[in-house]
Amino acid sequence: MMELCGLMHTSARMSRNCLTHFPQPCTTFSRVREHNLPIATIAPHSGKISLYVVLIAVSAAISGLLFGYDTAVINGALVYLRIDFNLSPFATEQVASVLLWGCAVGAALAGFMSDRYGRRVVLFIAGILFCISALGAAFPTQLWQLLVARALGGLAIGSASLIAPLYIAEIAPAHARGKLVTLNQMAIVIGMLVAFMSNYALAQLPRDNWRWMFGLGAIPAVALCISLLWIPESPRWLLQRGRRQRAGKVLRQVSPGSDVESALAEIEKAISEETGTYRELLSVALRKPMVLTMMLAIIQQVTGVNTVLYYGAIVFAEHTGATAGQAIGMNVVVGIVNLVFTIAALIMIDRLGRRPLLLTATGGMGICLLAFAAMLRWLPGHSVLLLVPVLGYIACFGFGLGSGVWVCLSELLPNRVRGRAMSVATMVLWISVSLVTATFLSLIKLFTVEVVFLGYALLCAASFVYIHFNLPETKNRTLEEIASIWLKEKV
Repeated sequence: MMELCGLMHTSARMSRNCLTHFPQPCTTFSRVREHNLPIATIAPHSGKISLYVVLIAVSAAISGLLFGYDTAVINGALVYLRIDFNLSPFATEQVASVLLWGCAVGAALAGFMSDRYGRRVVLFIAGILFCISALGAAFPTQLWQLLVARALGGLAIGSASLIAPLYIAEIAPAHARGKLVTLNQMAIVIGMLVAFMSNYALAQLPRDNWRWMFGLGAIPAVALCISLLWIPESPRWLLQRGRRQRAGKVLRQVSPGSDVESALAEIEKAISEETGTYRELLSVALRKPMVLTMMLAIIQQVTGVNTVLYYGAIVFAEHTGATAGQAIGMNVVVGIVNLVFTIAALIMIDRLGRRPLLLTATGGMGICLLAFAAMLRWLPGHSVLLLVPVLGYIACFGFGLGSGVWVCLSELLPNRVRGRAMSVATMVLWISVSLVTATFLSLIKLFTVEVVFLGYALLCAASFVYIHFNLPETKNRTLEEIASIWLKEKV
C-alpha cells in the first residue's frame, strides 16, 4: 500500500490543478482564476482557438473514446460470452471487473511514468495496450486469455484517464482550456454510445459477434498511436525537465500572441507551490473535506450506475422479457440518454449549483430504482415499460452525479493538497466501482434482482441525506472562500 501511495504522490503532483475523469464525465472549468491551472496567462487574447490546438486536443481525446468504448463494450459482449464460455455468475463478474482493477493500477502507474518519460510517451504506451487488449480479447480460446487481455485494457484506461485530460489542460491556452478539456469528457460518453451501437449492429451476426465487438476497438487504438507521433510534449513537463526553450516554443505554437515569458513564470510558480503531503490530509483541519471527497467518490458508484452500464444487456435479457438483440438495442437508448443529460449538466452546473444537481440526482435515481424494482415484481416481461425507469435513472445520474462529483472533488480541498486528495478519492472510486461490478450478479443469485435494485434505491436515499447535511454549495465561490468554510467550522 505504501508503494501505491508513492506512485499516487507522483501522479498528484501532475494532476493537482487539473480535473481528471474516471468512469463518468466531469464538467468544464468554470473559471481559470478559481482552478489555478498550470499554464494560465494574463495576456490578452482574441478568444479564438487555433486549428492546431484543436487537432492536438482531438488527438489526445481519442484515448477518451477508447476509455468509453472499452468500458461499455462488455455490456453486449457478456450476453454471448456467457454462452460460449459457459460462465457462472461469479466468472461473469470477473470478466466484467478485471478491467476495472487494471484501471486502478494503471492510474497509479501513469503518474510515475508520465513524470519520468513524458505525457506523450505514456499516452502512446496506452494506445499500444488498447490495441493489444482489443485483439487479445477478440481471439481467446480460454477464459484466462480473455481476462489477461481485459486487464491490459484496464491498464490503458487507467493511464489514459489520468494523462489525457491532464495533457490537454497543460497544452491548451487559458481562455480555451475548459472547452478543450471537455472534448475528452465528451469523447468518453460518445465512446460508450459507439460501443452500444456497434454491439447492437454486431448482435445480428450468427456467430463470433462478441469477438468483433472487442476487436473493433483496435481501430481507434491505432489512430491514437498514429496521432501521437506529431503532437508536441506538454510545456509543463518540459519545464519540469529543465527544457525551458522548448517549452516556450510549444507555448508560442498553441497560443500565438500571448505573453510566453509570463506563462512560463506562472508554470514555474505553480510547480514550486506543490508542497502538500499525504500526511497533511489526515490533519484535523482537512479531515471533514477529505472525508467528504471520499464519500462523494463512493456515492457516485455505490448508487449502482455501472450495474446498468456494464450489465444492462443481461438485466434486460434475463429479467424484462427482451431478446438478446432487443436487450442490446435498449442499451443504445441508454447511451443516448446518458450523452444528452451529460451535455445538459455541462451547461447547467454553473447556473444551478452543485448541491441542487447532486440532490436532484440522488433523489431522482432512488425514485427511479424504486419504480424499477416494483415493476420487475409486478410487471415482469414488459421490457418497454421497464426501460422507462432505467432511462430516468441514467438521466438523473448523467445530470448530477456523473458530472457534479468531479467538480466538487476539484473544489473542496485547498490548492496545495488538491492533487493528492483527488488521487486518494480516485483510488477509492475505482475500488468502489470494482466491488459493485464484482458482486452484482452474485447478489442477484443470493437474493433477487428486485431486492438488489431496491437496495441500490436505499443507498440513493442515504446518499441524498448525506449530501444534504454535509455538502456546502461551492458555486460562485473562489477556492479561498471554499477553504475558509472548513476553518469557520473548526472554530
